[in-house]
Amino acid sequence: MSEEKETMKDYEKELEQSLVQLKEGDLVTGTVAGVSDTEVTVDLGTYSEGIIKLAELSNDPKFSIKNDIAPGDTVKAVVLSEDDGEGHILLSKKKADDILAWDGLQQMMDDQTVLTLKVGGVVKGGVVAYVNGIRGFIPASQLALSYVEDLNTYLNQTVEAKIITVDPDKKRLVLSVKEVEKEKARQERQALIDRIQVGDVMEGKVETITGYGAFIDLGNGISGLVHISQISQKRIQSVHEVLKEGDTVKVKVIAIKDGKLSLSMKALQENAEVNQSSKEETFHYKEDGKATTGLGSLLAGLHLDLK
Repeated sequence: MSEEKETMKDYEKELEQSLVQLKEGDLVTGTVAGVSDTEVTVDLGTYSEGIIKLAELSNDPKFSIKNDIAPGDTVKAVVLSEDDGEGHILLSKKKADDILAWDGLQQMMDDQTVLTLKVGGVVKGGVVAYVNGIRGFIPASQLALSYVEDLNTYLNQTVEAKIITVDPDKKRLVLSVKEVEKEKARQERQALIDRIQVGDVMEGKVETITGYGAFIDLGNGISGLVHISQISQKRIQSVHEVLKEGDTVKVKVIAIKDGKLSLSMKALQENAEVNQSSKEETFHYKEDGKATTGLGSLLAGLHLDLK
């Protein structure tokens, strides 16, 4: 009895599906029912079968209707016409692939997916690479962190890139290698900073002077700020009183926060003064003979005037 009820439910579901009215532009899913030399018949589970003509099957020039699609395959297609004149629903798999491809590209951009791509061509202002069959453009300004003089050096090279623009209406896909390189550089810089500890003494060059301090280039893309209050023990009105750009200085790391280094020259001056003071207070005792507590020894240097 339960099996009979289950069968009725299935029948009702199929009946409802068969009554669904499809319209032009709908994205549908069906099962390949037959394949000929010129078209594919698709069972949509509706009031009529779908037909995909050979020209609407794939954008891939290497696609073979005999080898690349077979009865039983599940396909997605877009409705081109509700009736092709012979009672069939006219479909396009190409359009569906295109829609799904752009949806996938949008998801990749949202997820900041890093793509490994082969540069397939050089055009004015950049290079071309394909993502899931969609032509993507990489502007010259997005090929590297530095200026690229010869775009031809990238031809047939493999690059890592992120999608930065997806516009299906204009068929516009823009990629960036630079964004990937920037992220790698940031991670490498952070790894170097993670190895630096408060109290470390480092050497660097003054790269920029501002009204509130000086930025010190410590090498490997790392820099830190010496606030004006940390430049000298003496009170100064301007950083230029002590430093100029290009000067080589030693600094002490006094704080690390959010990947930023706070540096001090004054702390090293204070340490130097403490060390110098310690040296001045230190004295050495040199023993020239054996120690003794005898009375003769105590009176040896005593001269009495008996007059």
